[in-house]
Amino acid sequence: MSSTSTTYKALVCTTPGTSEVQDLPVPDVSQREGYMLVRTKAVALNPTDWKSLHDPDGHAVGTKLGCDFAGVVEAVGPGVTKFVKGDRVCGFAFNAKNLERGGFGEYIFTPAEPINMKIPDNLSFEEAATLGVGVTTVGQGLYQFLELPLPSKPLAEPIPILINGGSTATGILGIQYAKASNLTVHATASPHNFDYLRSLGADHLYDYHTETDTLAAQIRAATNNSLAYAWDCITTRESMRLAALSLSDKPGVEGAYGVLTAYDREFVQGLNPNVKKVGLTMGYTAFGEGVKRSVYTWHPSREDWEFGKMFWELSEKLLADGTIKPARYEVNRGGERLEGVQKGLDELKSGKVSGVKLVYTFE
Repeated sequence: MSSTSTTYKALVCTTPGTSEVQDLPVPDVSQREGYMLVRTKAVALNPTDWKSLHDPDGHAVGTKLGCDFAGVVEAVGPGVTKFVKGDRVCGFAFNAKNLERGGFGEYIFTPAEPINMKIPDNLSFEEAATLGVGVTTVGQGLYQFLELPLPSKPLAEPIPILINGGSTATGILGIQYAKASNLTVHATASPHNFDYLRSLGADHLYDYHTETDTLAAQIRAATNNSLAYAWDCITTRESMRLAALSLSDKPGVEGAYGVLTAYDREFVQGLNPNVKKVGLTMGYTAFGEGVKRSVYTWHPSREDWEFGKMFWELSEKLLADGTIKPARYEVNRGGERLEGVQKGLDELKSGKVSGVKLVYTFE
């Protein structure tokens, strides 16, 4: 697409479960305080993308889809000092917000802060495109909600954490951040991913196919019934059981359990009253804007905005020095550009993606 074009192609939700490639006007960033316009080089897919598309409440209808992106800054609006035209950038766009925002398009129009970064020289556009949702979710889940020490101030002595869904894209990042904070990582995954997760720092790995009571007993034994932190990248009824039965039931040990989707606090605490803290984080709140998804509503939060800014600045350094490595990815499964994205969303929804992120290139 020519840089002088007044329109660009983007993926828009037309009805619940249906998307189409449409021509949209290129936003005029010169009149938008704090925004930037990015020419897309690559995007990556996340479960939130297909879930928004298929949500029967129709909140995505008439909006541009997509979160994870990498590209080159085309222009910046008034007040933007962090980026300039020509910078290689990646980040998290607000999926299903309106027709301007969202990552699945030849251009991305998004606030320059807080959850974007200059791509470190050691990363490709494809690698950088995988980071947006994952980095934000890890930050909120491990550090803002569970209140673990940041990698910049690691624990003097390690303590255990359970990461359920270690081979998910978010789990892959979570393992690395947890190790950088000097935690002992216990993670569930398929055995064919064990070697990969060990290479990232996982200390103890468990076959997630194992019956829940047996698996929880294995984890309790390996942690000497001292586990106080669990982070669930899957969040089903059985994964909630697993967390409750794995977290310590010793008197005086208070457990904390973080999830990424809908949960049942009473169910978890009924199984293990020691689990005092149970909660859900929502990556979109890092924009400092209100958001409603399913039965949950979050009000605008400056605290979440400030935390997101801090964590992305820290993460840029950790990626540049190799402490954190992007998740494995597969490029252009089913095609490239937006037509490939549509096929990839179907693959993701059908459960045909494991241990990798799907990435689609635009140039």
